[in-house]
Order: sequence, then structure tokens, then C-alpha cells
Amino acid sequence: MSWGTELWDQFENLDKHTQWGIDFFERYGKFVKERLEIEQNYAKQLRNLVKKYCPKRSKEEEPRFSSCLSFYSILSELNDYTGQREVVAEELGNRVYGELMRYSQDLKAERKHHLQEGRKAQQYLDHCWKQMENSKRKFERECREAEKAQATYERLDNDINATKSEVEKAKAQLYLRTHTADESKNEYAAQLQNFNSEQWKHFNNAIPHIFKNLQDMDERRTVKLGETYRSFAEAERKVIPIISKCLDGMVSAAKAVDERRDSSIVVESFKSGFEPPGDFPFEDFSQNLSRTGSDGTISNTPKGERDRDVGPGSRSDPKHPMSRTKNKLWLFGKKPKSPSFAPPPSPSSSSSSHQRSSHHLFATPRFNSDPEAKTSVPKMPQNIREQRRGAPTLEDFSHLPPEQRRKKLQQKIDELNKELQKETDQREALNRMKDVYEKNPQMGDPNSLQPKISETMSNIQKLRSEIHRNESWLSEVEGKQSSRGDRRHSTDNHHQTPHGRESPEGSYTDDTSQEHHTPHRHPSPAQSGHPNHDPHEFDDEFDDDDPLPVIGHCKAMYSFDGKDEGTLMMAENEVLYIIEEDKGDGWTRARKQSGEEGYIPTSYIEITIEKHSKGS
Repeated sequence: MSWGTELWDQFENLDKHTQWGIDFFERYGKFVKERLEIEQNYAKQLRNLVKKYCPKRSKEEEPRFSSCLSFYSILSELNDYTGQREVVAEELGNRVYGELMRYSQDLKAERKHHLQEGRKAQQYLDHCWKQMENSKRKFERECREAEKAQATYERLDNDINATKSEVEKAKAQLYLRTHTADESKNEYAAQLQNFNSEQWKHFNNAIPHIFKNLQDMDERRTVKLGETYRSFAEAERKVIPIISKCLDGMVSAAKAVDERRDSSIVVESFKSGFEPPGDFPFEDFSQNLSRTGSDGTISNTPKGERDRDVGPGSRSDPKHPMSRTKNKLWLFGKKPKSPSFAPPPSPSSSSSSHQRSSHHLFATPRFNSDPEAKTSVPKMPQNIREQRRGAPTLEDFSHLPPEQRRKKLQQKIDELNKELQKETDQREALNRMKDVYEKNPQMGDPNSLQPKISETMSNIQKLRSEIHRNESWLSEVEGKQSSRGDRRHSTDNHHQTPHGRESPEGSYTDDTSQEHHTPHRHPSPAQSGHPNHDPHEFDDEFDDDDPLPVIGHCKAMYSFDGKDEGTLMMAENEVLYIIEEDKGDGWTRARKQSGEEGYIPTSYIEITIEKHSKGS
């Protein structure tokens, strides 16, 4: 159906309808704008939420629990989901809202043009109608005047009293009016014919054409609305596959939560490597009580002999009977003030003496600092021992429990090995470049690479020294852990076996059998007079181990600065004693004539190993 034929007389209504269509078009555009603003705000809030709960620490400091990793995966998927919401907002803004606004302006301009053409056609038809109406009125007026002139002529012509001149005058007036009326009639007929022609053109050509243009415009507006409706839905549909993947990723992250793995991570993170405390021995405080014959027991050991067997350090404080028990309850608590060892009981001692000696054997604190157990600590360079006597350092992670210390040292060794590999590769590349320059001097000066090669060699030496130092600490920790494992196994099989003791540096002895091989230090009479003496505050003589035997000597081919900790400075052509061979890491342990010890690069020295030196 065409508006031009069916609605030829509804110009005003079509004007209102087209205006309503454009208003509705703009209203939908406003709806899309508010919708994309909501989408933008939603995406922005999701971004802020993800940013708020994302870890702000480095990945190494973040927990490795599966629940935390799954949560971070969910945050990552939510961040991707937020990106898709931003894509939806951008799609709505560009392909829907922007298109609506541009098309709305085109519709307004086109509607205005068509309505102006319709008004012009209507105005022209009205003008033709006015001309026709004016000619009609004029014709009507001239006809009335002609009728009056005819009536006047007939009256005078029939009047016998009228003169001839009056009759002639009336006759001339009649002729004039009749002629004017005929002219008005012809003009009116022409105007009427013209108006009818224009009116036919108006309602059969101009108005149908204009109304058809308006109809086409309105139909295109409707089609555009349908397209934007589809685009509105397609903007959501396009991101559904990626959003589904994000949701699937969240579900996979939820399934990846493993409570067993998290529990094992807790064990790995906080395992100290210490042994559980052993059973508390029975402390018999009735040993000093005098027995009578009526008690049914006979004490054959004199009081002085009991005091001599027990020793001054094993006698408990009567004012504080539970002080030692409290001290032993804590792994890292206050160390007891009692001596670590009691003299071994004599074969002729009584059963009570055996009981007291076994009491001292088991009453040893769980983490005892026995000076005699120092012999089991691996030998380390002198400067390292001096540093440990001074301010505490965290380079060897000695402040951590054994298991955590081992992990930290292993991690640091791995990092140093990676750096060493990089420096080694760089040195090889520089050497190859130097060989190329030497073969082809026009390509470059080989001497220009020497500073870089020297710097790389220095870095390699420092890294090797650092690796050797950390490996020595690691071997020390692993050796003590293995010895503690052997002691734990022995304790499980023989419940009466003494517990391992701790060295003054916070580490266990390597072997519990050292209790029998290490000579006991008997208290002097002066010491027996001071029962409050703390055996943990021993002199530096216990820190100095017996020096290692000399197995050979060496001559320095190059000078070495020895700036790193644990290394030894040497001058060119200097002669040093070899006390420990190279174990494959490129470092040899040497001693100067002054007694200073340390590690030196094996490639810098010429070694001469003496025969039968190791056996001696």
C-alpha cells in the first residue's frame, strides 16, 4: 500500500507520524547509550576488583598452595572476562549507538526536505485556487452589474417620458457591462481550468511522490532499527565463546584445588628438620636423703662418694626443681645452665650410682651446646669462623631451621649456577670473537676485548667462590641431617641411646658415638666452687679446631685479590701449603706460612703433592 494514493489527504498526520518515528529512533539510541555506559561501568568495576585482589608481591613471595593458585587463575580469567565486557561496550558504542546517531541526523534532514516539497506543492495549489476564486468573484460581480444595466435600459426604453439621449446612454452602459461580464467569464473559465489541472497534478503526481518518499524514509528507519536490534544482540553473541572459555577456566581452576598437595607444601615450608624431644627421665630427689634401717633399704654408698660420682653440675637446684624441665620444653627456648656431661661411672659404683649416671645421660638438654661436640663441625675458613663469632650474618641462612636452610642454600646455588653459566657463555663468545679478530685484523682489534674478558673472568671467579661457599654450607647441613636421621633410627631401635647434641653454632654433631671418643673435660676445683658457672659461655679455644695436615705445596703463577669471603689473597710466585685438594669445582684450599687459610683458584697455581702426606 502506498501513502500517496491511500493517504493523499493526510499530510498533517504523516508529518506527525514521521516525527514520532524519528523521536522513537532517537529514544532507542539513548537506550543503547545508557546500556553501553552500564557495560563500561561494569567492566571498570571488575577491573578494579581484579586489581584489588591481585597479588602485589613478587611471584617468589606468593604462596604456592593450589587454592591460592586457583584463586589467581580465577582472577586472571575474570580479567579476561572483563576484557570481553569492554569489547561489548565498544561494539555497542561504535556499531549501534554511533550508527543510530548518524542515521538519525540523516532522517531528520530527509524528512525536512520532503515536507518542504509537500508544503511548496500545497502552497502553489492554494495560490491557483485563490486566482480562480478571484476571477470567479469578479465574473459574478460583473454579471450583477450587467443585469442592473439591462434593467435600467429596459426601464428607460419603455418609459415614454425618457429622452432619446437617456435611452442611448443606458444602452451603451448595458453593452459595456455585458462585454466586461463576458471577459470576466472567459478569465474565470481559464482560471478554473488551470486550477483543475494543477489540482490534478498535485493530488496525482506531486503529493504521491512526496508521500512515497516519506514512506520509503519511514520504512528505511524501521529496517535500520531492526538491524541495530540485531547488532545489539550480535555484540553479546560474539563474546559468548570467549566468555565460555573464561568460565571453563574458572571451573578448571576450581577442580585444580588439591588439599593433599597444599598439606605437603605446608610440610615443606615449615619443616624444621629437628628431632622430636625425647622422653623425660625420672629425677630422683631422694638420693641425698639418709636412709634408716627401718626403711627396709640399705645405702652402702657414702655421701661424699655419691657427691663425687654425681659431680657438681648434675645436682639440681632445690629451690627451683622444675627449672630444667621448663627449659627442655621449648625447641628454641632458653638453654639450661647445667653441664653437658657427667664423669663416666666407675665399674665398682653401686646401683644408685648407675642410676645417677644414667640420669645425667638422659637429662642432657635437647639442644645442648657441648664444647666437646665442636669437633664434629666441618672445618670452614678462618675468616668465616671469625665472622660468625662477631655480628650474626644471614648469608648462610643459619637463622633458619635445618630443612629450610637447606632449601634456601640449594635455591641460591641454583641461581648462582645460572649466573655462572651466563658468564661462561659470555667468556667463550668473547674468546671466539678474539680468535676471529686475530685471524682477521681488519674486522677489529683483539686487544679491545681484553678488558671485557678480564672482567668476565673476575665475575666467574667470584661466582665460583660464592658457589663453593654455599656448597660447603649445604654439605654441612646435609651431613648433619643425615647424622640426625641415623640417630633417630638408632633411637627408635634402642630407646636408651643418648640424644644428639648441638654444636655452639646451632647444629648437631655428626655422630653420637663422639660422646665416647671425645675426651671429657672434668671440672676443676675452682669450677666446683661456682655451681652457677654457665658452660655455654666458653672461651675461643673451643672455636679453633686442630689445623688440617699439609698434603703438598703450590706456587702462585698469577696474583689473586681474595676479596670474596672464604678466599685467600696471594701474590705472584708466592709459595703456599696445600691442605685440601680441588674437588672438581676449580678451587683448592691452601694455607699461608702465617697460618691464614682460604680457597684459591686451581688454575692460578702450580701444585706439587707430597708423597705419603695424606697418610701422615
